[in-house]
Amino acid sequence: MADGPRKLVLCVIDAMASEMLERAIEAGTAPVLARLVRDGRYISDCVSAFPSVTPVCAASIVTGVAQDEHRIPGMNWYMREESRYVEYGSSFRAAQRFGFAQQLTDTIYNMNGAHLASGVPTVFETLDDAGVRTAGTTYLMYRGRFLHEPQRDNALSRVAATMLRHPVMGPRELFYADVFSSRRTGCRSGLGMPGLRDRHSACVSSYLVENDLFDFLLLSLPDNDWLSHKRGPEGQLQSLAQADLHLARVMNAAGGVDAFLARHAVVVMADHSQAPVGSKVSLQEVLAPLGVRGPGRSRAGEEQLGARIAVCPSQRAAMVYALEPSGRDAMRASVAGRALATDGVDLVMWLERDADDGPREGVIASAERGELRFSPGGPTRDGRGAQWSLSGALAAIEARVSDGVVDSASYPDALARCWAAISAPSSGDVLISAAPGWEFTDWGGQAHVGGGSHGSLHASDSLAPLILHGTAAAREPAQWAIRDVAALVREHFGA
Repeated sequence: MADGPRKLVLCVIDAMASEMLERAIEAGTAPVLARLVRDGRYISDCVSAFPSVTPVCAASIVTGVAQDEHRIPGMNWYMREESRYVEYGSSFRAAQRFGFAQQLTDTIYNMNGAHLASGVPTVFETLDDAGVRTAGTTYLMYRGRFLHEPQRDNALSRVAATMLRHPVMGPRELFYADVFSSRRTGCRSGLGMPGLRDRHSACVSSYLVENDLFDFLLLSLPDNDWLSHKRGPEGQLQSLAQADLHLARVMNAAGGVDAFLARHAVVVMADHSQAPVGSKVSLQEVLAPLGVRGPGRSRAGEEQLGARIAVCPSQRAAMVYALEPSGRDAMRASVAGRALATDGVDLVMWLERDADDGPREGVIASAERGELRFSPGGPTRDGRGAQWSLSGALAAIEARVSDGVVDSASYPDALARCWAAISAPSSGDVLISAAPGWEFTDWGGQAHVGGGSHGSLHASDSLAPLILHGTAAAREPAQWAIRDVAALVREHFGA
């Protein structure tokens, strides 16, 4: 690519909040990010996916589409085809409930190899096909065109290889914890343990810069999310300073910030934000009278005795699946009624069809603000230009319509995000968004009370920063969303 566009680094700082980024810059603790913001294009309100949890968001970032196309619906979800829960790592105790081997298999192998829609290309696949040299550090979404075998060159990788024995398809250069490594770098991740992941990403990326091994690099810095869960959004003042140091290390490998930016375009973004959590509620207990399926596998594909629904908490969002298709409508009504009467529940959403399986209509319901019905196509536009038909209470999402445009400061891009969530074939029959300050306990009984969390439709955890330096969209959207970044990357390389 010597005669082509500048190299591009896409840096994803998990859960970075715009307010915390701006405060870190003002305090002088994030000088590299400050430089990128000062000299580049800064968007403070880039809209996340819904549920605004990392697997859904990561899939949207690397594919450029929402879950109605990419098929990754949540952190925890129910796979109807296999009659089982899928758990990507809500907590250590949740993984215990579902089995560590299955959780690791789903997260490392199945998420990319089976769950992510095969017909939707990732940026790695698109760029690989175009002859662009691709590279990625540890990130949930890595699917590319190059085969990578599990590593066994050190004690940690040999431990991992006892459970993770199969190759994967990834970018040309793939470094995934201590499991996959396309070449020896001397960098170790401690099997991807929180608190060590950013250091590993920076070490690998520095090696790639020094040895000129990429044209496109996805640099993942996930520890900000882990620390924010523990300490709340305020903890980002420290973790963003650390992320900035890791960025500086990568740039210093090229001779310093000026030298690096002379040869590299940079996109820095978050997949979602975080909001403080002061209370929790167990939807498993709330919905227990309806017959909740537990984490154990069914025998011979049969459902557990008396189980009629599967409950899937994803931090500040949740999905409920009806296990008996013939009773789906009645079960949906029962679930919605109980959820709307529960403290900590903000919104309940579902998709309705007419009796002949004809036109579909989405419903967003609030116990206090009423019910809004919507469907694609119609006279009302949203902030991104999509057309909608609306009826009922706009107050459900605290929206208003002005000059034919619907807008809600509290629930950004609500209609498109809700529609993608409720219409995705892998999503539940009912989706639930938590009220500000609340979180749904996972299957391990864990929540982040006293810390921070994300997942809801609310702006508090759905808006995040996006920084563009040295690259720009050919047609800038009226309202930026994380699903716009894949197109930006592809355009940069003319792919």
